[in-house]
Parts: sequence; C-alpha cells; structure tokens
Amino acid sequence: MPASKSSHAEDVRRRGDRAATAIELLVADHREVHALFAKYRTLVDGVADAGERQPLAEEICTLLTVHAAIEEEIFYPAARAAGVDSDLLDEAEVEHAAAKDLIAQIRDMAADDDLYDAKVKVLGEYVDHHVAEEQDELFPKCRASTMDLDALGVGLAARKSELMSEMSEGMEVVG
Repeated sequence: MPASKSSHAEDVRRRGDRAATAIELLVADHREVHALFAKYRTLVDGVADAGERQPLAEEICTLLTVHAAIEEEIFYPAARAAGVDSDLLDEAEVEHAAAKDLIAQIRDMAADDDLYDAKVKVLGEYVDHHVAEEQDELFPKCRASTMDLDALGVGLAARKSELMSEMSEGMEVVG
C-alpha cells in the first residue's frame, strides 16, 4: 500500500492508468495531424493520384475541425475563466477561423482541381504556426494558471469522441 496519496498518484501515472491532461490530449492531436500533413506531402512529392490524396486531406480536415471545436467549446473558455492571456486566446480564435475557411475550400474541391494541393500545404503551414504559439506560449500559461487540466482532459476526450463519432457517420470507409 502506498505511503501517501501523492505516491499513489505517482504509481497510477507510472502505470498509465490516468486520463490524459487537457494539454497532453491537445499536444497528441498536434502530433497526429503533423504526421498526416507529412504523409500528404509525401503523396504529393510521389505524384500520387487524386484518389489517394483526397481521403487523407479529408482525414486532416476532420481531425482539425474536431480539434478546433473542442478547443473553442471547452479549452479556451476555461483558459479565459482562469485569466490566461486574452490576447493569445483571441489570436488563436482568429487562426481557427482562417483554418476553418481553408478547410471549407478544400472540402468543396476535388483533389485534382487547381490549387488543391497548395491549399492543403498552406493549411499545414497555418497549423504549424498555430501549434507553435499554443505549445510555446499558451500552454505554459495554462499550466501556471488555476485551470484543472486533469478534469479538462476528461471533458475534451469525451467531446472529441462524440464529435469524431458524429463526423464519421455517413463517411465511407476507406481501406
């Protein structure tokens, strides 16, 4: 039996039995979408056909849409309530709006249309910029705030699961 609650918490973390904190979940999303953009660039460089590129671009757009939604619905309001830098949060929301506009443009196109690959590339560049600001500036301020990152992680994970389920309804399965 652990000597104290804190050592029990350490044991739980070591076993991996705990839920991801909000920041851990968001950073994992950042890594996942970064890897998908790299895979997309590889397809473009390899002159893959539209049938290979479009499903991957759609997956990127879906993940980004869900990620933006959970940040806007849950994470950013919690950060604002905790007094985290409102200028950073305002910038993040504007960046989300720009990314959502580009996502809508990509979804309205076919992968063999002019500028399709360029739009996916620029979306990746927007996302890289946004991720750098969140991870280097916003997240450290959130960690230093009164935000309950453990509870937020649970809420973000539940909402992400719900949104991913909703978004996958009606999508064809790509093998």
